[in-house]
Amino acid sequence: MLVVALTGGIASGKTTVSDRFAALGVPVVDADVAAREVVAPGQPGLEGIRQAFGESMLDNRGRLDRARLREHIFQHPEARARLNALLHPLIRERLRGQLRALHAPYALLVIPLLVETGMQGLADRVLVVDAPRETQRQRLMARDGGSAELAEAMLAAQAERGARLAIADDVIVNDSDLKRLQADVEALHQAYLRLAGD
Repeated sequence: MLVVALTGGIASGKTTVSDRFAALGVPVVDADVAAREVVAPGQPGLEGIRQAFGESMLDNRGRLDRARLREHIFQHPEARARLNALLHPLIRERLRGQLRALHAPYALLVIPLLVETGMQGLADRVLVVDAPRETQRQRLMARDGGSAELAEAMLAAQAERGARLAIADDVIVNDSDLKRLQADVEALHQAYLRLAGD
């Protein structure tokens, strides 16, 4: 089965693109979903976070306080590295298992931090959803209701746009309307079906 890794900067439109592929019947495996699963109550990721960062990262029901953890890691870069070292192996293994269970010509593997995590080896091709930085910043502030400073910190924490584009086999530029985006997705869908048939 052909595996296409979908990546892009925060608020570039990855979810919109993956939803369009899913609507065409393409199975989608999402690293963000896997990341939530490995930190669910009773999972080793949550216990690892508790041990590494303390009880304050859990809410009063014993679940991960995502907002508190996000704020902490954006203020302390060394904490982000510790968190990544803890969670990335767990996420990688979960993604491998989900891909092994699929039966389709090709699957979309959504990994927002593909460059940062070095998980390119899980895929045969890389599709980058690209958007101008200012567009990303505006979308991020509108989506999360956060400040411009937090939006900039979140953008700065990710790989540079050029680093993502450097590993791309395919690029969708998401700076226009949904009609054009849909056309781009459909064209790539046909291309991937042809590749998967080879």
